[in-house]
Amino acid sequence: MQLGLINSAWAQAGRDTAWGIEKTKALGFDSIDIFTDPLEIDVRERRLIRDECDRLELPIRSICCVAVGLLDFNPSVQQFHIDRCKAYLDLVYEYQADNLLLVLGEYIWNQEVITPEEQWQWGVESCMELAHYADDLGVKIALELEPFPLSLLNSIDKMVEFIDEVDHPKVGANIDVSHLHLAGDAPGEVSKLQGKAFHVHISDCNGEIHGDLPPGRGVVDFIPYLQEIKKLKIDGTISIELEYSPEPDKIEEWVKEAYEATDRLMQQVGLRD
Repeated sequence: MQLGLINSAWAQAGRDTAWGIEKTKALGFDSIDIFTDPLEIDVRERRLIRDECDRLELPIRSICCVAVGLLDFNPSVQQFHIDRCKAYLDLVYEYQADNLLLVLGEYIWNQEVITPEEQWQWGVESCMELAHYADDLGVKIALELEPFPLSLLNSIDKMVEFIDEVDHPKVGANIDVSHLHLAGDAPGEVSKLQGKAFHVHISDCNGEIHGDLPPGRGVVDFIPYLQEIKKLKIDGTISIELEYSPEPDKIEEWVKEAYEATDRLMQQVGLRD
């Protein structure tokens, strides 16, 4: 597998897009994931991302999208977010990336007022429509597992159930190692995602709350998870996800630390191409 970085690490520290892409390449990453919104960036920024990645021979593997509105109880809001996700899929195609990393979000109103079964069905139906659109473009949708009590997909079992209901080869899972730890899913559970996983995120946490720390700064025991991920034989990327560095002025050191720690882990397991 390749080792990538989600470029939000740079953006949230105030670095501009081109600088972050260049640093990603200079630090030794094989690829990059882009966190942006096609409805917010202008044509210059859209072109800059593609041109800089092409110039540096740094392939884009995934585009990240948070679309909690797919679960909204208003049909007009659901439709807006379906259309917005299609714009993201267009960008995945334009950048010759592999997948759209899709975050579905959480049940509303504490699973009261509207039944969780109905909200689940909204998610399934939306992803069915998006799956057909992705199929036409020849790209994939990788669903994020979020380790929060009210998240729609908050365990491997829920992820498997959802993917099976959507029942489309272009819809699969993103495996986030720290999220699995926080969700209480043991490494052995990863085997349930055989043939269903497209992409991987890696970061650390303190074992209690979402952290997105460089590996080694928290409590996650990575090797057993990575050994199980290796067995899945995913033709894809392990991308480092870093959010909200405590020292933004030292973001380059923060990302370098994460790169070196993850590279060591991948080499130890025999996962780095």
